[in-house]
Amino acid sequence: MSSATSTSGTSPVRRLSLTGVLRLRRPSEIWFKPALSSVAAVAPPNLLLLALGRLDLAMYTMAGSLCALYAHNRPYAARARTLAWVVLGMIGGLAVALVTASLTRDAVVLVTVGALLAAVQKALCDATRVGPPGNVVLTFISSAALFVPQSLGQIPGHLALAAAAGVWAWLVGMAPAPVRPHGPERRATAQALNAAAAYAAAHGTGADEDHAPARAAGYAAVQAAWQTLLALPTTGARAATRHALERLVVRAEVALAAPADTDPERLRAWAHALRGAGRIPRTGDTPADTDELLGVDAELAARPVPLWRRLGPLAPIAARTALGCALAGYASLALGIGRPYWALVTAAALYQANLTLTWSRAVQRVVGNLAGVLLFAAIAPLAHLGQALLVLCCLALNFGAEALITRNYWLGSVCVTPMALLVTEFAGYQATGDLMTERAVDTVVGALVGFLAAVVVTNRRAGNRVEQAVTAADRARERAARLLAEPALAPGALESARRGLAVALTDLRATADGAAGEWWGRALPQERVVLAERSGHRTLAEAVRRQAVRPDRGAGTRTEDVRP
Repeated sequence: MSSATSTSGTSPVRRLSLTGVLRLRRPSEIWFKPALSSVAAVAPPNLLLLALGRLDLAMYTMAGSLCALYAHNRPYAARARTLAWVVLGMIGGLAVALVTASLTRDAVVLVTVGALLAAVQKALCDATRVGPPGNVVLTFISSAALFVPQSLGQIPGHLALAAAAGVWAWLVGMAPAPVRPHGPERRATAQALNAAAAYAAAHGTGADEDHAPARAAGYAAVQAAWQTLLALPTTGARAATRHALERLVVRAEVALAAPADTDPERLRAWAHALRGAGRIPRTGDTPADTDELLGVDAELAARPVPLWRRLGPLAPIAARTALGCALAGYASLALGIGRPYWALVTAAALYQANLTLTWSRAVQRVVGNLAGVLLFAAIAPLAHLGQALLVLCCLALNFGAEALITRNYWLGSVCVTPMALLVTEFAGYQATGDLMTERAVDTVVGALVGFLAAVVVTNRRAGNRVEQAVTAADRARERAARLLAEPALAPGALESARRGLAVALTDLRATADGAAGEWWGRALPQERVVLAERSGHRTLAEAVRRQAVRPDRGAGTRTEDVRP
């Protein structure tokens, strides 16, 4: 390949830094929703088992209850489907684990099955973009179940408990729908508007390259908003709300393309108006609105990428997960630890989009788990005063984990670790010192072995995907440029091309960032990436000017006559 297209500028080995790994972020806007949902889903089954004197069965009900942690950012129609699939996936993994546990007690075989399950769960969760907590909860349940003595006759009853708790978790996840049926899509739209406002406010205060992260964050928020809105029905009573929100997302997208013509305060005012259940702000009724919505219709008509094509690029991550989890479990067994699934789950929790992010997660996991072990030492005497206190302590830690984990992963792990240790005592109290030692050793072993596996299993396809992303961005830009050169256009054509280019540039930035965090890969075409981004964003700005769309047009923050 010629130097014009294969410029290096990226070292094959990158430095792993500790800077910022443990830094706390602002909490998520809806941090309390997963936290409250978790408690609401876990508490009734556990308290019922406590009343019946069968707290030893809590592991099976928690398998279903923990499904309530998922899909809080999705519209309710999409959330219903996602939660149903999560419950089915959880029960499927649990079923494989229980059957395996009933057929063999060979620890090596159990660790191997657990590692393969973890790899499948990782690949499916990433391919379907199910969102946090991803595969970790699924792997925790299935891995723990592998090491619980089981008989074939007990399996139907245990799966029934998990299914019943899963149905309850589904109801908990859908409970806010009658109160705020449009809450998720309004929130996603507000986040897109705020991100665009932040970029527009910063634009012009320095070199354009200085604001590239803010621009990338803005486009990512806009793309997330589109994914949320496109999951909504196109007809019926909810379609009017969807179309009103679409116009606001278009305004955010236009602001990113033409920040100099944008009033950031107006975008923030629109975002603020989306809080609560008030009317949706209007952007102004002009003929361009029709063109914008025709562009949305064109995007709706695009066929989704098949699952098998999304799984292909994830093969290296799946291989890392399988190898790392297996080796971590084997190492734990070699050390004589009684619960090798702790090391296995630690390894499974590490693997992120690239090696640099995996390193950061490894540091966060070790720090959080070791701090959590110390917290367990402080809590255990209280929890051992009675099973009721044991359950209440677990519920409090459950809430704390979900409330804190959006600040930083390690902070949530401080609560997750003692909660997991207390759950092991539902069937009977155990020596606190032994539990602490085993968990600390398994954490270090799992993190060390898991990260080494990530170093060994390289992702050499990352460079190829960057090339493909650059090519896709160039093609999208050329299509938009051709349309700009035409004197007359079909309705919605330019808007569809503009949005396609925006999506291509967002994908390019995400792909380039992911590849930049890998080791031992071939040099990335950095100059091509920069050139494609610059020319693409110039074309986006030209498209905005051609459509004569201004983010500050209209009459302030008038509202659509649309109620949620």
